[in-house]
Amino acid sequence: MHFIANNLKFLRKQKAWTQEQLARHLGVKRSLIGAYEEGRADPRISFLLLICQKFNLSMDQLVSGSLQEGVGAEMKYSGANLRILPITIDKASNNETATLVPIQASAGYLNGYGDIEFIESLPVFDMPYSEVSKGKTYRVFQIKGESMLPILPNSYIIGSYMMDWNNIKNDGLYIIISKTEGIVFKRVLNNLKENVLTLKSDNPEFETYAVNAEEILEVWKAEGLTTFQLSNNSAKTNEILLDEIRSIKSEINALKRQLEK
Repeated sequence: MHFIANNLKFLRKQKAWTQEQLARHLGVKRSLIGAYEEGRADPRISFLLLICQKFNLSMDQLVSGSLQEGVGAEMKYSGANLRILPITIDKASNNETATLVPIQASAGYLNGYGDIEFIESLPVFDMPYSEVSKGKTYRVFQIKGESMLPILPNSYIIGSYMMDWNNIKNDGLYIIISKTEGIVFKRVLNNLKENVLTLKSDNPEFETYAVNAEEILEVWKAEGLTTFQLSNNSAKTNEILLDEIRSIKSEINALKRQLEK
């Protein structure tokens, strides 16, 4: 997001506005404009939407390159395929709320991820956890399948929105929304230099595969999870882990016997 500070300053100076004048036009505090222009804070999605609407820009233009050098002069994967992300606001507090995407809404989400009416039709709530940082956009995705055991199927993964995909950390946990794979929860290897993200499962029975960056719609960093199946499936999960440990020990013992011959 390193282009945003300079782009914000550039847009303001084009209008010959002071920080106070820009703040009045946007309905925010002047101190917030100063913090964003000086890079002391990362702007929220809701603020970026205001800038795009005010200056008739796309989100790509605002975050993906230097406006002073010409839009698109250095297009990297800082949201290159992203549309403006629709968010929900609590009318009483004017605070951004988190959206829940259950399994049954997954197919609809792929078609309606950029549609504010669809997003508003999903369950929304204030994030109740003190460990969750303020000032981020959150979405909660319910996952299916056993590819990420010991994280159980039907768990709810709390994700924070990633605008700059270059910040994806190798082997970090992310929710990837893509045209080809849908909504998946995986460990990710950042291979954007080769135009792909490599997706890995914690369950060794599932193969690693790559997704072309041009097929990716959204990336969400996994921040935590909620599950309601501990009493039903914890024994099964522990047994799977014990079987894996026994298998590894058996292979080690076999190797030792071969070396002793």
